[in-house]
Order: sequence, then C-alpha cells, then structure tokens
Amino acid sequence: MKILLLSDTHSEHTEKWALGLANSGVKVGLFSFNKANYEWYIHENITVFFEPEKKINAENKLNKLAYIKYVSILKKIIQNFKPDILHAHYATSYGLVGALSDFHPFVISSWGTDVMKFPNKNFVAKFILKYNFKKADLLCATSHTIKDYIHRVVNFPVSVIPFGIDTEVFKPKQVNSLFKPTDFILGSIKPVEKLYNIDVLIKAFALLLSKHSNLKLLIIGEGTALKELKELGKSLGVYQNIVFTGRIPHSEISNYYNMLDVLVNISEYESFGVSVVEAMACGIPVVVTNVGGLKEVVKDDSIGLKVNVADVNATVAAIEQLLNDKELYNQISVNARKHVVENYNWDENLKQMIAEYSKLLIK
Repeated sequence: MKILLLSDTHSEHTEKWALGLANSGVKVGLFSFNKANYEWYIHENITVFFEPEKKINAENKLNKLAYIKYVSILKKIIQNFKPDILHAHYATSYGLVGALSDFHPFVISSWGTDVMKFPNKNFVAKFILKYNFKKADLLCATSHTIKDYIHRVVNFPVSVIPFGIDTEVFKPKQVNSLFKPTDFILGSIKPVEKLYNIDVLIKAFALLLSKHSNLKLLIIGEGTALKELKELGKSLGVYQNIVFTGRIPHSEISNYYNMLDVLVNISEYESFGVSVVEAMACGIPVVVTNVGGLKEVVKDDSIGLKVNVADVNATVAAIEQLLNDKELYNQISVNARKHVVENYNWDENLKQMIAEYSKLLIK
C-alpha cells in the first residue's frame, strides 16, 4: 500500500502517523507546507517529495494562482509516486490542494481549528471547506467533538480515529529529572501560543508559589507568545522558578512527562488534547479546561480535574487539591492511566486507519 500524506512535517502528529504507517510496511510519501526541525523521516518506507525551506502560510497567503502552482507540483508528485490513496491531514490548506488535484481515493482528516475556527471566518471559507469535504471519499476526525463540527458543514459519515498513545512508551517510569526530588513540578507541553492560556498558568503558579515554596513550572514548546510569557514571569517575580525548554523531539517527550507531578492544559478550546492523554498514560494527574475534546478525554473527576477557561483562582484551587490530597492524587494517577490504555491505544488507532484505507481500495 502506498499513501501520500499532505501534512505538516514540522508537526509531531505527522511524524507519528507517517512513522506508524511506515513501520507497518506502508510506503509513505510526504507533501508539506512546512519544514521539520529535525529529520525524523529517515526511514526506508518514507519519501519526502515537497518540503520548503521556509514555511508557506497556506491559510493566509495562498491566492488562487498560488494554489494552482502547488496543485501542479502535487500532480507531478502523484504521477511519480503513484499512491493508492491521497490523505490530507488538515481540512483547509492541505484539504484544498488535495481536492483540487482531483485524485481518488482522497481522505481528509480534520485536526481542530480547520473546522472549529476556519468556517466561521466568512461565507467563502465555509464554501471552501464544504467543497473540500465533498471531494473526499472518507472524512476522519480526531475526536467526537471534531465530528460534531464537521457535521455543522456537511452531513457526511465521519470516522473518529484519535491521536492515540503508545502506552509502552508513555508510561510511569524513573527518569533523570531537571529538578530536585523535593520539588513539586507543574508543566505545560503545548505550542507557546495565546489560545493555550499559558499566561493563566503562570499567574496561577505565582499565587501558588507564595504558599508552596517547593513549586517549579516546566514549559515545553515554542511559539509566538514565548517572549511575552517570559516577561510575565519576570514581572510576577517567578521567572527563576520556571524552566522554558523550547520544543523537545517527540522521541524524548515521555521522559519530560515523567518529570511532572501535574500537567496543566487550560486551553481556550481544544479539538482533542494529545498532551493530556500522553500525561495520563504516564500516570500524571491533569488539570484541564472544561471545553471541547478536553472534557471528552477527561470525562469525570475520577481521571482528572476541570476548570473554566481563564479562571486563575479555579486553576489554583484544582492544583492545590492535588498538592494537598495525596489519596486523591494517587487515585487519579491510577485511573488516568487505565482510562488511556482502554480508550486511546495507538496500535488500535493505527489499525483502524489502515482498515479504513483497505475499505477504500476494495470499493
């Protein structure tokens, strides 16, 4: 089987899907509007056909002539690679180029903002998204939340295939920590962008640190809000207690989860919450906002705690619950791991995707 993925090679999700398919014996081609920051795709079953030196902002900068240019490039790649299936991971930019290529079978996987935000821009945006979906032979979503958003645009069948977790990689384990054994570590493992409300976490951290001197905050990720967040930490007098790592290769991430005592993901909105599932698989209790895919993953208080968006005081209270109640902490740790093993097993999700491919090739 040969699959041509239209997907961002800078994304750990693309890395995960491409390597998962390649390790299953699938020949994978990659077409990306971005460039990976390390060569994760060195694999006998993976070929990178298009990856620019500088990121192409396909959402904002591609006019009609530019799309024709990239569709032309894609068509040449299709002629060369001769894929069995074309799969766009992201319904807008990659979805449109894939739709305009007129190749079939064509699969679109929606990830989040492509259906949660893009169609709300204007009538044209919604029209483009609807056009892309109509050209697809299969629609996939990372969560039931995303499936509901797709159904606001088209009433087509949608296969829900989560970004599952390798529970043999993401599991409780001893690691060489950046911190002292007596420290209590809060963490965020997300792109450093405003919608993830890491500023709210830093404000909550400052309040907590005034009462709990052994607290540290680990912020993993890169993004446009990094400078602003560092300045916030300095202005609140807590910068020296925060570690900013930048982006970490996905192969090392499980070690960093195991340095944490609590993962805090208090996004404004979220399609699924991969970092939350990864932390839970490592037995790390989570505090999340009561929105979208996060409340789908953290279904009740037995497996994690939920707070309202941008509520600093509620975030402080939830973290303090886990700080002060060791029995609650341990119970959530065990339950969270069990929930992920039973519901978000990566091997099963990969098999599900390959099975969907096989169905398309039988038609």
